[in-house]
Amino acid sequence: MEIEQQIPSDSASLRVKVIDAIRTVFDPEIPIDVYELGLIYEVRIVDRQNVVVVMTLTTPNCPSAQALPAEVRDVVKAIEAVGDVDVQITFDPPWDKSMMSEVALFSIGMF
Repeated sequence: MEIEQQIPSDSASLRVKVIDAIRTVFDPEIPIDVYELGLIYEVRIVDRQNVVVVMTLTTPNCPSAQALPAEVRDVVKAIEAVGDVDVQITFDPPWDKSMMSEVALFSIGMF
């Protein structure tokens, strides 16, 4: 028998706030926010106030490799209910255009 793990409603609410904040961070080369661009792989709430964001960049030698993760960390940290923020960069799987949302594809005329 599987036990379904429930996310406490306050954690779910905080996760929505975190994603909304992340959507204010735009890739400087593409006029699309990093969430719709598909750069955010995971948003996890730990201990009801700490946030882990797993993200990637469009390429390993992205010119914004330092700035984008720092900006994501800063906008999430600015949320009143957030404690610590850990932004982790991964290139597994590597980002490609198929990870973009329909909104992002439409905005650049690829849909």
